[in-house]
Amino acid sequence: MRVNTERWNPLAFLCVLSFLVTACGELNVPSGIVYCSEGNPETFNPQLITSGTTIDASSHQLYNRLIEYNNDSSDYIPSLATDWRVSEDGLRYHFTLRENVQFQYNELFNPSRNMNADDVIFSFERIINIEHPYHLVSRTGYPFFQSIDFSTLVTDIEKVNDHEVIFHLAYKDASFLSNLATDFAVILSAEYAEQQLEAGTPENLDYFAIGTGPFYLAEYVKNDYIRFKRNQYYWGKNAEIDLLVFDITPKSEARLAKIITQDCQVSALPKANELKVISKHKHLEVSTKPGFNVAFWAFNTQKPPLDDVRVRQALAHAVDKQNILNVVYHDTAVAATGILPPASWAYSEIEDANDFDPEKAKYLLDEAGVTDLTFDIWAMPVVRIYNPNALKTAELIQADLANIGVKVNIVSYDWSVFTQKLISSDYDSVLIGWNADNTDPDNFFTPLLSCSALESNNNRSRWCSAELDNILAKAKETRVMSERKRLYRQAETLITKNVPMVNLAHAQKLLLKNTDVAVKNVNPYGGMSFSNVQLINEEKTR
Repeated sequence: MRVNTERWNPLAFLCVLSFLVTACGELNVPSGIVYCSEGNPETFNPQLITSGTTIDASSHQLYNRLIEYNNDSSDYIPSLATDWRVSEDGLRYHFTLRENVQFQYNELFNPSRNMNADDVIFSFERIINIEHPYHLVSRTGYPFFQSIDFSTLVTDIEKVNDHEVIFHLAYKDASFLSNLATDFAVILSAEYAEQQLEAGTPENLDYFAIGTGPFYLAEYVKNDYIRFKRNQYYWGKNAEIDLLVFDITPKSEARLAKIITQDCQVSALPKANELKVISKHKHLEVSTKPGFNVAFWAFNTQKPPLDDVRVRQALAHAVDKQNILNVVYHDTAVAATGILPPASWAYSEIEDANDFDPEKAKYLLDEAGVTDLTFDIWAMPVVRIYNPNALKTAELIQADLANIGVKVNIVSYDWSVFTQKLISSDYDSVLIGWNADNTDPDNFFTPLLSCSALESNNNRSRWCSAELDNILAKAKETRVMSERKRLYRQAETLITKNVPMVNLAHAQKLLLKNTDVAVKNVNPYGGMSFSNVQLINEEKTR
């Protein structure tokens, strides 16, 4: 991969590569897709982040996992592992690895062998072993894995032979396979890592990415574009397109303009209020699926007076969720009473104990002895599936709280600065959310609200509850779905009572694309995959 810091001429570049939907000439050139992305990736290794922007640019384009989710069911399907079995006591997971899987190559690395057990062991040992030479190369840690306490769960990864590995667990965990199927659980090249470590440049592993996925990383120019090429040595079904460009376009209005003029064929995260404009253009269509997500307003429960549950309850009662749904989501979401979305098999409809009641909010503030309250709401500067306009949501909450005598300052930063400042936890409250990586209900609880998630800085509310951790542990010990559902309902009740966050909405997953682009099986959770994106009438794009 070549990293270029010079500016470029997008139209000339796209025309030469025949990326534009309008013809650039009669050249016999490869097929390609331009995707209008909302931002820069923080890295090209999804193990190191929880950002959807980075996941989209890396996880499914460049890498594979041991197993994948079947989008048509809750089953798992083979990927780099062709077979797996679980011991009777639930403490050993034995994987048989796929043979003849080639790693990609770049200017820094030309692999001498195929993927094997050493690569699987390296990929996870780096995360769980603090003495591993690569463990501290990640300055951000491994937030997803730390939030689920992966290093405590996995006691050993045993190499049986080059194509068999066994994960040994300290205790039963019904969500273990789900977590191995997440966007974060990618397999890296141990050989590439060793070479870069010897060269004194271990950070190259995470930025000059090498994986086994359907595309390889060809070029990245920050704030401009990422260019991927089809991996012709891919072990699975080849990608339908030869070339893939992420055109980095942070403003939603600019993305909409580009897809209307056909400068891109697929666009990220259309705003709900843009749907009427989109409907006027016959060459555009929006695909929707029920979302595995939640938008929430998290309180820093370690900061007074937000450490008082009565204050948090008061603020929750002051918020008119229905108004937020009308103004921000335009009927593309449902109000959240709990953290689990209706699409989850463990969802139970529960009474919203913190419903809209301004008078009760005032009463609770009086009871807590809090007057002249002023605090900050941090709002994401980017569009997300779960919240298409966090700044507008913050303004509506600001107006609601003014009605109960509370003053709110809205704070926002550039996305890269925003994510870095979140790590310091120096905020009063933050409007953010979560897009699930799999269908296991634990994915909504442990990564967001467990005590281990607090340690990994993924617990935005800074609320640690031994009672909640105990409920979640019991839910993961059993595979009986009815029992798990009962326990997650118990967890929802506890969270509602303590109000570490106000759950606002569960949004539909929207994908904006040109009608000449076919996307099979849009994933309702996790990141974008372009390996199955196809140009229906390719001649029109040449």
